[in-house]
Amino acid sequence: MSTIAIDAMGGDYAPKEIVLGGVDASHNGHDIVLVGDQERIKPILDEAGSDLPVVHASETIDMSDDPAIAIREKRDASISVAARLVKSGEVDGLISAGSTGAAMAAATFMIGRLPGVSRPAIASYFPSGSVVLDMGANLSCRPTDLAQFAVMGAALARAHYGVDEPTVGLLNIGGEAGKGRVLEQEAYKLLEALPHVEFVGNVEGTDLPLAKSNVIVCDGYSGNILIKTAEGAAKMVFGFMLEAVSAPEYADALQALAPAVMELRERLNPERHGGAHLLGVNGVVVLTHGSSRRLSISTAVETAVEAVEGRVPAMIADGLAKSEGLL
Repeated sequence: MSTIAIDAMGGDYAPKEIVLGGVDASHNGHDIVLVGDQERIKPILDEAGSDLPVVHASETIDMSDDPAIAIREKRDASISVAARLVKSGEVDGLISAGSTGAAMAAATFMIGRLPGVSRPAIASYFPSGSVVLDMGANLSCRPTDLAQFAVMGAALARAHYGVDEPTVGLLNIGGEAGKGRVLEQEAYKLLEALPHVEFVGNVEGTDLPLAKSNVIVCDGYSGNILIKTAEGAAKMVFGFMLEAVSAPEYADALQALAPAVMELRERLNPERHGGAHLLGVNGVVVLTHGSSRRLSISTAVETAVEAVEGRVPAMIADGLAKSEGLL
């Protein structure tokens, strides 16, 4: 059984909500190790009636800290201790709701990158059924980075969607091959040349809800705007819908539709989507929102376990090895 380390001190609601998310995950049958300040974690566990193991970490990296400096100076920070547990093989993966920059730095420098990876990328699941990357790890990219993202995203799509040959699209401003910046134009040529990647060409923002490809690659600047815009649009449309049906004359209809409305609300709830993967490091790392509560943490554990059992890092390494000389 997979063992997942949780950075109990990362996030706006740490450690209580993070610890309780770990407790919930353990009740779902997963092996959990909490990493953080034992004196603050133990009372929460006692109140929850849980005896989850705790690996003590005396320091915490705050959102205001410079990630690179903090990783060097705070050697006993909870995210650093968790990363070292992955590196040593004592756990199979880690989850953090803390500073994304610190988590990326800890994973890159302590766990290490997979052979051939130039830049790890953040990958998220779009509700319509696509893996989208990069979500913000790399604000500027080279064409070869986008091609590597395609290989990494395809490995994740195989594990998550059970697709043998995932299709890959390149996010762009039009469907034609010559569209976009030099970045997209050159990346298009590289993706076309990869024999083991099922490249379907450019996809536009309007194609995302239609799931025209299993994987969508882009630079981190575009991807971060894309995913946050999508989350905001979903909230806006759901709010419009509730406003439209809240008139008195629709009261009976709304009551009848209440189960379907709640199901839709849960489907659009970001906490149900299990966080985002940091792909390209030699281990499973899942990042969640800083505002994560217990539900988000417990679903992130499911996400991490799936990646461990699906051997995602090994599949990425295999895909990049097949691409040697082409990237």
